[in-house]
Amino acid sequence: MIIVTGACGFIGSALLGKLQELGYGELIAVDDFSHTSKLPNLENKKLKARIDREEFPDWLDEHAQKVQFVFHIGARTRTNEFDWDVLNHLNVDYSKRLWNTCTQFSIPLIYASSAATYGSGEFGFDDSPEGRSRLKPMNPYGESKQLFDLWAEEKAAEGLHPPFWAGFKFFNVFGPNEYHKGRMASVVFHAFNQIKEKGEVSLFKSYRDDYQDGGQRRDFVYVKDVLSVLIHFMENRKNSGIYNLGSGQAHTFLELATAVFEALNQVPNIQYVEMPEDIRGNYQYFTEASMNRVKNAGYSDSFWDFDQAIKDYVTGYLEHQCAVY
Repeated sequence: MIIVTGACGFIGSALLGKLQELGYGELIAVDDFSHTSKLPNLENKKLKARIDREEFPDWLDEHAQKVQFVFHIGARTRTNEFDWDVLNHLNVDYSKRLWNTCTQFSIPLIYASSAATYGSGEFGFDDSPEGRSRLKPMNPYGESKQLFDLWAEEKAAEGLHPPFWAGFKFFNVFGPNEYHKGRMASVVFHAFNQIKEKGEVSLFKSYRDDYQDGGQRRDFVYVKDVLSVLIHFMENRKNSGIYNLGSGQAHTFLELATAVFEALNQVPNIQYVEMPEDIRGNYQYFTEASMNRVKNAGYSDSFWDFDQAIKDYVTGYLEHQCAVY
């Protein structure tokens, strides 16, 4: 059995679809299934079972001997979440329990970390272990991911770890199955909908002199590349550790919006708006993943070209509305 937590969410559901496409059977979906807005992501998925998120740790204890792999993708992912009790429960303590069970029963484990651990990027975006402890996340969500990363490395150093494990710092992932995320969905998703509704795209103004409006740069990575990396590490199970998972190339929001217009064969029409105050003080103006360690660990496939990835998402999925990967 292969288990995917966060199975109804963006990356988790896409991962289940990819595993099914590749012929993997006995897939177990773990999530809070009361959030009905996400359930369409499980349509056409052939699942052996659906396990409630809060019941899963006990279920895993009982069925561990039959489990071949765990993808722990589930988490509280809202960067504007300030309830530490929620973040500590879902992103730290819950993850620790799964790690301990996977260690006890020798189950390989991949878990989702986040580029939010890098904070403003003052120490760069290098995923080598040296210097990881000095990172300064800019929000509680990033802090929760950083706490678990450091704990995992500490346990690994003590020899208390699954037979293979890897944590992946996801950068700005976009692609099918994110429609339920609302405000937290990708800029590609929002740009597409704004063009369809108003014929224009709104981007945030810059509040730094060294960045023009729309010139903020992020590492946008297509979910299909994310899945390819995750499957590679599952199948090879070598070189445990914490890795970046981005494209390795930053692009501006202006470039992104222009690419969406081009995918729709429309002339760009871009407006600049005020950034919400609740994120203005903790806004990342630049991210770019160093991908050397992933490549050195054996991943050699090419990543999608930025413009082609956006075109594939827009024309292959967003224009068909109900298409689910």
